[in-house]
Amino acid sequence: MTTTAIEIAPNSALLVIDVQKGFDEESFWGPRNNPAAEDNIAALMDDWQAAGRPVVLVQHASVQPGSVLAADHPGHAFKDLVEKRSEGALVVTKTVNSAFYGTPDLADWLKARGIGQLVLVGIQTNMCVETTARMAGNLGYDVLVPLDATHTFDLAGPAGLALTADELATATAVNLQGGGFARVVTTADLLAP
Repeated sequence: MTTTAIEIAPNSALLVIDVQKGFDEESFWGPRNNPAAEDNIAALMDDWQAAGRPVVLVQHASVQPGSVLAADHPGHAFKDLVEKRSEGALVVTKTVNSAFYGTPDLADWLKARGIGQLVLVGIQTNMCVETTARMAGNLGYDVLVPLDATHTFDLAGPAGLALTADELATATAVNLQGGGFARVVTTADLLAP
């Protein structure tokens, strides 16, 4: 990914996207990648909170029938690693892929605090993380995505096309950095020495 030092702004916001219990239901989602994602997310949350930088928790409230992420389903809840680190964090609730289309308004909250740098982690790499990163890049934020603090699932597309979770994560990395939306980094790049 990257080998150069990453400068973290003093008020860089960590966006923890959709780290919810419903994503643990393999029978619903299928095979996932990156079993280290949750440990890396926890490490970044700990680092951000220790430094006094803002943390935003994004929670998906699916409106799709039968979804394990619906607001009335137990899977809507944050995973324990997030819940126990949630004190002082802003919670944004959304029903679509981008955290910028949630409540409260994320862009307004960031602007009011003069935040220009965002670090995005969470689930799914190629869905809500990538969509939020693309929008953030378009809105002019300095966006960092530690890919090893995200995970996704195998996915089938049209006409028999399918990609594994690892292939989708690679595509996201190429899309985000190659497209100029974000810098793709690692968790280690961002942790305080």
